[in-house]
Amino acid sequence: MPKQKSHRGAAKRFGLTGTGKVKRRKANKSHLLTGKSRKRKRGLRESGIIVGQEAKNIKKLLNA
Repeated sequence: MPKQKSHRGAAKRFGLTGTGKVKRRKANKSHLLTGKSRKRKRGLRESGIIVGQEAKNIKKLLNA
């Protein structure tokens, strides 16, 4: 039986940390940035962590 392929859409959007948590990028940082405050844009730089059942589902898509 061949290896399972990871879901390419999910692989481009999510990653795993060393401890196995699911990491994601924050939305609203691609365009129309002039209307957003400096503080807000700074907060959007940090990556977010997904927890709970949603993280479990994403790990399944990533075959991790």
